Amino acid sequence: MSKNLDIINQHESAVRSYVRSFPKVFTKAKKHKMWDENGKEYIDFFSGAGALNYGHNDDHMQEKLVEYVTSDGITHSLDMASTAKATFLEKFQDIILKPRDLDYKVMFPGPTGTNTVESALKLARKVTGRTDIISFTGGFHGMTIGSLSVTGNSMKRKGAGIPLQNTVTMAYDNYVDHDTLVYLERFLEDNGSGVAIPAAMIVETVQGEGGINAARFEWLKKVEELCRRWGILLIIDDVQAGIGRTGTFFSFEAAGIKPDIVCLSKSLSGYGLPLAVTLIKPELDIWKPGEHNGTFRGNNHAFVTATAALDYWKDGSFEKEIHKKSQIIYQFLEQIVADYPEIKGEVRGRGFMVGIASEVEGFAEKVAARCFESGLIMETAGPNDEVFKLFPALNIPIEDLQKGLTIIEQSVKDLVKEPVTN
Repeated sequence: MSKNLDIINQHESAVRSYVRSFPKVFTKAKKHKMWDENGKEYIDFFSGAGALNYGHNDDHMQEKLVEYVTSDGITHSLDMASTAKATFLEKFQDIILKPRDLDYKVMFPGPTGTNTVESALKLARKVTGRTDIISFTGGFHGMTIGSLSVTGNSMKRKGAGIPLQNTVTMAYDNYVDHDTLVYLERFLEDNGSGVAIPAAMIVETVQGEGGINAARFEWLKKVEELCRRWGILLIIDDVQAGIGRTGTFFSFEAAGIKPDIVCLSKSLSGYGLPLAVTLIKPELDIWKPGEHNGTFRGNNHAFVTATAALDYWKDGSFEKEIHKKSQIIYQFLEQIVADYPEIKGEVRGRGFMVGIASEVEGFAEKVAARCFESGLIMETAGPNDEVFKLFPALNIPIEDLQKGLTIIEQSVKDLVKEPVTN
């Protein structure tokens, strides 16, 4: 075993996770590739669980960050004013919000996904004066107490150690055979349902950790209609599905909806630096100064790289490139399911947030492990890790995308051929 890996296994808490799936010590990363301490090269279809949508150490972002650091630019500023923050806010308005006819105030909570979710839940309750939040089966929204209360995974919920209250879980799209929103609407209408009108509904348009479940656009439109009819705030958690991962900057664009609150983090900085924002419709921005804060909400290094990352979105060419490659990925996955019926597979997801769910117990985990042995980093998702999911960098060259897909197909082929042992 590697000395460095031995040190980590000896001293790091048992809570460590990804190092168990990928038991190598990595020393270098560039674009869509990583290298371990033995010099072995890996194609990265993991992308920091969606935090590296533009790959590792993007040249343009790196150049801007190094320039900023070496000129003694402000590193930490809480929510004081800085040129880096002002530049990011202006560019975010001009490149992202205005062209999409979106009007939001930008709030900087703490720098992680769960921080933006916590702020969204808190604000929804403050605005409406109500306590309950409706979340959906399969949802994952973070690991702090409020975020866990609207998360479906029972193992992660148990980690809270206390009852998780003031939330109601409803069925996500296609969770059951019938229209799940008919059931939800009936609960809202019926005074005897035991469900009070909530402050908000929080939803992922594509559920990442929950198993790459993609809601239909008509389902999302109906959710928005229900929220408008009942005076419920609509929160879209775009922490993992946003920043181009599903094909557009915001995952909800294609559905034609306009949420009241949007949660962003992960790939917002573009470089893997911690950064989160909560987008709030202006009329909902009723915070008192300092009512919600965080020491590291002024991460200026992240402002710098996030500003540079927005250059990818100056015109429609990057989005067209994502759509072209996503078609290649989806067609490949459909072909795998067709060619290998033994895996009892189902293609799930949208854009670059896709995978195959297998009914064969443990198969997805075996595929991910075999891929890793062959030089491809890929993880699993779903309540039983039944989905192997593909999260390549959005700017991966088609040639290397195809190499990664070839590794997946060979891994599936080899595993299907293996004799079944009892």
